[in-house]
Amino acid sequence: MHIPLPPMLNLAGVLFREADIVAVHPSLRRIALGDDCEIAYDRLILATGSELRPLPAPGIKEHSFNIDTYAAALALDEHLTGLGRTSAASGSDTLVIIGAGFTGVELATEIRSRLVVLWGRERAAAGRVILVEIADVIGPDLGANPRPHIEAALRAQGVDVRLGARVTRVEPGAVWLGNGERIETRTTIVTAGLRASGLAQVMSEATLDKLGRLHVDSMLRVKGVTHLYAAGDIAHAHVDGEHVAPMSCQHAILMGKVAGHNAARDLLGLTPLPYRQPDYVTCLDLGPKDALFTEGWERQVRHTGVEGKNLKRLINTEWIYPPQSDRAALFEAVRIDLRRSDIDD
Repeated sequence: MHIPLPPMLNLAGVLFREADIVAVHPSLRRIALGDDCEIAYDRLILATGSELRPLPAPGIKEHSFNIDTYAAALALDEHLTGLGRTSAASGSDTLVIIGAGFTGVELATEIRSRLVVLWGRERAAAGRVILVEIADVIGPDLGANPRPHIEAALRAQGVDVRLGARVTRVEPGAVWLGNGERIETRTTIVTAGLRASGLAQVMSEATLDKLGRLHVDSMLRVKGVTHLYAAGDIAHAHVDGEHVAPMSCQHAILMGKVAGHNAARDLLGLTPLPYRQPDYVTCLDLGPKDALFTEGWERQVRHTGVEGKNLKRLINTEWIYPPQSDRAALFEAVRIDLRRSDIDD
């Protein structure tokens, strides 16, 4: 999905500027941009998300695809479209997906539906989809409860799985694994290795976690840096007394709301709002007619099959997008209930 920002931002009276950030100077409260311009700020919110970090295998940067950005997804789609215009050759109808986490599992179980459109039903059905995971289990971060359903979905979609396998080299026509196996393929897709936006690295006053995220307090203020907030994948934020927010849209949305409110409340001398999000759900696409919906940090399975798929479609096509043309609806969407008992004005 690709949603234009200006219509929504215009409704809110927000000035939008597209630019590269060269440096952030918290002590001066200034941002240096790539066009030799600086912007002064009173409060700064970093919400620049995450990115794929380079994996160490030789050739992976030059000879692989990903779906981490809209442009990257388009590039992969154009590549697959080109393969569909040629006759099936050695490795051309084999797709290797590196990483069996959330994104890798979704891509592996859904990619054949796209291949039907690009290659035709018969060729898409005959193609090979191989999912490579360095851990010994599918979805190591997804927990044990949903794993049987995920494994069944991978089998149903004809996905070959290589567990405990490390990619050691990627070539234009092959992928090499640590056990010496050579897989002929012209399509290697990386879904593993997320890290916080590199912008966090320039914050010398701040401390980072192992994923490069900025440590924040319960109000989403960056620890050790004044007048600075962080939200979404760039923030290491506790959702309760035990768990840290994973890199997900459901957490980024609420963190964005809280950080925005707190920056404004800070300027107005009002009490900041604590960020808390103890409720946690996951909704995982698992093929044309299947998805898995879980609740809680133990990921108790609540919905599967068509029921889960309908929920996933609502999330992906409606719920995660803000109103584009209704100012009142836009501000209602970002409202935070100030009647909560943990907020005292």
